[in-house]
Amino acid sequence: MPAELLRIHPLNPEMRKINRVVECLRDGGLIIYPTDTVYGLGCDLMNRKAIERLCKVRQIKPEKLDLSFICHNISEVSKYVRRMDTSIFKIMKKVLPGPYTFIFESSSAVPKILGTNKKTVGIRIPDHRIPLLLVQELGNPLINASIKSEDVIQEYTTDPEEIHQQYMHQVDLVIDAGAGGNIPSTVVNCTSDEIEIVRIGLGPVNW
Repeated sequence: MPAELLRIHPLNPEMRKINRVVECLRDGGLIIYPTDTVYGLGCDLMNRKAIERLCKVRQIKPEKLDLSFICHNISEVSKYVRRMDTSIFKIMKKVLPGPYTFIFESSSAVPKILGTNKKTVGIRIPDHRIPLLLVQELGNPLINASIKSEDVIQEYTTDPEEIHQQYMHQVDLVIDAGAGGNIPSTVVNCTSDEIEIVRIGLGPVNW
């Protein structure tokens, strides 16, 4: 059965539609949804079978899983990271929600959740109502992977209807919240004493 294409208002999401998506996630569904950067492919972090499905769609092995967690707020992040220095916390508090991925050493909880020995974890708190509401209502983070384009000129697919056509037989639901962006998040490595900017993306680094 082809995936549903569900239109949700990006600024004033209809809660009945959000709840329909959350129900899909709880049932182990794969969804495609908007963020403050590019559209993402995701599932419930706590559903091992859904993560395995996501890995198949991305054609990667679970042990090679190099994806980020979408969290609702910074306090939720502490469950999944081994340590967060005060300086990092201050930066995150200043720029989040926003277009950043912060990489940390993972806590002991992460390998137990994923079933694989993941030493690092990427954390995202996007500045977009829809994913934040999904995580809030679900009660768990989402595993997140960016939707890549096969176009050599445009790296990320921005049209949700085009995304739906491409993934309709691989996922359960695609959220249409209008055109997405084509610039990914800025990636910040926080695993050592010195912060390292791994990728300059949409988020400025003038902190």
